[in-house]
Amino acid sequence: MEFAQEKAKIGFIGIGVMGKSMAENLLKAGYQVTICDRDKAKAEELVERGAVWQECVSDIASENNLIITVLADPKDVEEVYFGTEGIFNYAAPGTYLIDMTTSTPLLAKRIYNGAHAKGLFALDAPVSSVNTGAKEAKLSIMVGGDQTVFDAVKPILNVMGTNIVLQGGAGAGQNTKMCSQITMASTMIGVVEAMGYAEKAGLDPDKVLQSIESGAAGSWFLSNYAPHMIAGNFTSGLNIKHFTKDIMIALDSAEEMQMETPGLELAKSLYQILLSRGEQNSGTQALYKLYQS
Repeated sequence: MEFAQEKAKIGFIGIGVMGKSMAENLLKAGYQVTICDRDKAKAEELVERGAVWQECVSDIASENNLIITVLADPKDVEEVYFGTEGIFNYAAPGTYLIDMTTSTPLLAKRIYNGAHAKGLFALDAPVSSVNTGAKEAKLSIMVGGDQTVFDAVKPILNVMGTNIVLQGGAGAGQNTKMCSQITMASTMIGVVEAMGYAEKAGLDPDKVLQSIESGAAGSWFLSNYAPHMIAGNFTSGLNIKHFTKDIMIALDSAEEMQMETPGLELAKSLYQILLSRGEQNSGTQALYKLYQS
């Protein structure tokens, strides 16, 4: 399956925190990029750098041969693909579709099947990174779909990420992202409990971190999030509202597979406490507040 990179016309739907940087990297690489978002103000910088603005998803779908979506949640994905003005009603046969939203594996399979029925090619390709990953084009991209489609668009994915793996068929990208979120949820609990214990024991948390981060307990989460907790920085990173959405997707997917996930259930209950306290826009490390004196 061939996809002429030099003739790529990319439609990019959703230019939030991640999407904006991803679209900017595509522009820097010389691609023609047309953008669409609910909030036109978000597009101003990208338009100044050469992106074309379109008001409607239908126009994006009808005028481009590769469409990337990075949206807030599965409901938005459903509307953008299956809605009356959605992609499936306007994209021409042969168009490539890459949903990079963190969404549900079942929805990814529906998009794949819907695309196949209309002569389109679909991948689910959620991403993971630290805060600067999207800006620096160092995203980890987890892909589900056909090998031929993956190979055809891999050069475009390379512009946005450095660790790009085809995990399997449709939905495999989203299932892999759930593995990532499950790991994050339980690891964060361990980090906040360790720092909370240090505080309760009257220890200097900086010294505790110095001792344990290079030992068997060391992890990226410990080294990068514990300092934020110690400093009282609860605003950076993935916010609780979005992370809780991911936890719910993972729990629903695990239930469909008849798998018990007690660690994830605990994480959900703790983050729901923070949501009830108005912490929805705080970073996930705000979980530490539940352990502070």
